[in-house]
Amino acid sequence: MSTSPKFSRRTALMGAAALPLAAATATATRAAAPMLGVAQENFRRVKVGSFEVTTLLAGTRPVENPHQIFGLNVDEETFNSVSAAEGLSTDAAQFFFTPTLVNNGSELVLFDTGLQGAATVQAIESAGYTADQVDKVVITHMHGDHIGGLSTDGTPTFANAAYLTGAVEFDAWSGTGNENFDGKVAPLAEQMTMLDDGGSPASGITAMAAFGHTPGHMVYMIEDGGTQLVIGADFANHYVWSLAHPDWEVRFDMDKPAAAATRKRLLDMMATDRTAFIGYHMPWPGIGYVERNGEGGYRYAAHSYQLML
Repeated sequence: MSTSPKFSRRTALMGAAALPLAAATATATRAAAPMLGVAQENFRRVKVGSFEVTTLLAGTRPVENPHQIFGLNVDEETFNSVSAAEGLSTDAAQFFFTPTLVNNGSELVLFDTGLQGAATVQAIESAGYTADQVDKVVITHMHGDHIGGLSTDGTPTFANAAYLTGAVEFDAWSGTGNENFDGKVAPLAEQMTMLDDGGSPASGITAMAAFGHTPGHMVYMIEDGGTQLVIGADFANHYVWSLAHPDWEVRFDMDKPAAAATRKRLLDMMATDRTAFIGYHMPWPGIGYVERNGEGGYRYAAHSYQLML
């Protein structure tokens, strides 16, 4: 016959006293968890009707002195006041570079290619595709961070793709001696289809003239099943210093008055229709909505789950 162990109050207190020592010993014998740094996934997929739309993080970096880029026509006090109200540092801004894949069920269409092909391909593969599966590459405009990934060391990154871009944009850069255009776009000219306002690069996708940022800058309306989304490219380069203040001048806008007029036209359309958009430089994952904010003002509202259902 066995007997149960007997515990006294003194035994319990002695055991409790030993616990801190045991914990300290265990902590001392294992290494601290390493610091891993800021991180995020490099793709995000949503639905537009039956289409699948995937944003790709092809790069991100801090840029110092944002007032040298945004709000060129406002004084430092105004810029600082607006920034402080939004909790934004005036020392640096975080830039994001966001190509987009649209799968309409019959074709996989890539909008813009990032600064370098490797980063864009890595994001494409993380999203479950390969570069060879891209059927079409659409270039919204010819700035280096949109055309840089077209090729690597002279070899096309998307070997099986057809190429499309705006006719006005192509003609504006052709023959200017621009190194990026000559190195990345010109070698593909014979394979490139030119689009005008209202043209369609693929089923369910329509080109929309959005000139100003560059001479022939284009955005694209994605529409299926009664749902719309705009591939907005660079019509607004920052969610506060550009979108929320469309009259603020941006250094990268080649025709600043035209760019401001385009911003206001597109913002008004998207706010009225409650249309989602993807901004190439919006905060990752780059998907959001436009809300009206006072007389002639706008506010960026980040996407939550509207395009997941």
